Amino acid sequence: MSRRVVRTDAAPAPFQGAPYSQAIVAGGLVFVSGQLGVRPGEKELVPGGIAEQTEQVFANLRAVLEAAGSSLGSVVKTTVFLQRLEDFAAMNEVYARHLPGSPPARSTVEVAKLPSGALVEIEAIALAEGSLRFPSAEPPSDT
Repeated sequence: MSRRVVRTDAAPAPFQGAPYSQAIVAGGLVFVSGQLGVRPGEKELVPGGIAEQTEQVFANLRAVLEAAGSSLGSVVKTTVFLQRLEDFAAMNEVYARHLPGSPPARSTVEVAKLPSGALVEIEAIALAEGSLRFPSAEPPSDT
């Protein structure tokens, strides 16, 4: 099985030069590393609270997925890391706007600490566009 490293300047580079990729495409899936509420090219979190950080996280996820040839609409699983579980409702409001309809599977956990004092980090797994084909819902033809 081949794998492809995804790198885009439209999302933050790996945190403090750590040895990981923004995403890897393998086996028909895109595995996106956890994203923080940091704008590309900056080192500080976006100003504001959980809602503003979650918005930036989704901007970063979108950028990485698009660089991989996928999209937020192809996300099948997310893991949300919250500094405080009390922020769940505010995070969830933003989350629902970015992943409407049939949302992906999700795990949400409270953690002791996130890099740079972030309030939220989200990682995602998405379908790599064009790499997976699902059986048609149409019955087979008799011809």
